[in-house]
Amino acid sequence: MNELSEFRGLRADAPLPDADRLAAPRARLTAAFRQETRPARAALPRRRMILVGAATAGALAVTAGILTTLPEDGTGAPAGTGPQMLSAGASADALELAAATVEKHGATEPGPKQWVYEKSTVFGQGKPRTSEEWTRWDGTGHANLPGIAPPGDISDFDPDKLQVWYGPNQEEKWKKEGYDDRSQRQFYRFLATLPSDPDRMMKRIREEHAIGDIKGETRAQRDWREINVLYRSVLIPPKVQAGLFRALAKIPGARVTTGVKDPLGRAAISVSVNYAEKIPSGWQGKQEIFFDPESYAYLGENKSDGQIVNARDAWGVVDKPGARP
Repeated sequence: MNELSEFRGLRADAPLPDADRLAAPRARLTAAFRQETRPARAALPRRRMILVGAATAGALAVTAGILTTLPEDGTGAPAGTGPQMLSAGASADALELAAATVEKHGATEPGPKQWVYEKSTVFGQGKPRTSEEWTRWDGTGHANLPGIAPPGDISDFDPDKLQVWYGPNQEEKWKKEGYDDRSQRQFYRFLATLPSDPDRMMKRIREEHAIGDIKGETRAQRDWREINVLYRSVLIPPKVQAGLFRALAKIPGARVTTGVKDPLGRAAISVSVNYAEKIPSGWQGKQEIFFDPESYAYLGENKSDGQIVNARDAWGVVDKPGARP
């Protein structure tokens, strides 16, 4: 899936989210918005009908969408109110609505010779840096644009030329020798084995020690760090996406803010925690993850009030390096 505004490749036969499953959190969320955002006796915001596309960073085949009513700005908050941080209860309802939506998405694993494409932008000192990356599903190929300069003489190096690497299949070697490295395919298949229950899912993830332990870190801090890293994977099975939203709802202090902009200026909602003091991982301040307000696709992150800002511009699955969705 490339641009969020283009829902190409929608599957007409994919199951729609169950109306009863979505109705309860949507009703609670609507009531919460009215209580938290409107002044006394204020008129209800003008509403419109929106076809909510089911494109997500982790779904390759997606549902045909669900018809729902949202406030005029499409972010879940009354039109014109700007960013609105929800209460703990309303945040939990918003995350449950996200989970109930994404878990109904269909997904098809890519073929071994297909490539996962990701375009991303990193905001740091100086100008933002945008790059494109292609990774072959079986781990035997990788491509970059702009290319990375090799060691030694670079007089004839052209950064604007697609740089492609091919190598042997490393999956069995990594597994046999106990390396943490995984191909895109291996990681996706590991995620597919996770239980959908958020508590059991996070327990299994912690047991894998994928990101390592940090002495003194609380379970909530560790879970936030794990989830933050997991969302960097371009493809995540729908049931795991749903579990991650429900796991976020269980983290003390995690709050949803509607009506925000992501690092690229796109309409978004965010889920954030705020560390008043430096925690064992070294982070302090606001840690924020951005999602599309309609599809709940991952859009990027903002760590420690701007110290690290990343955005996912586009993504998808293609048949060769250099191709774009």
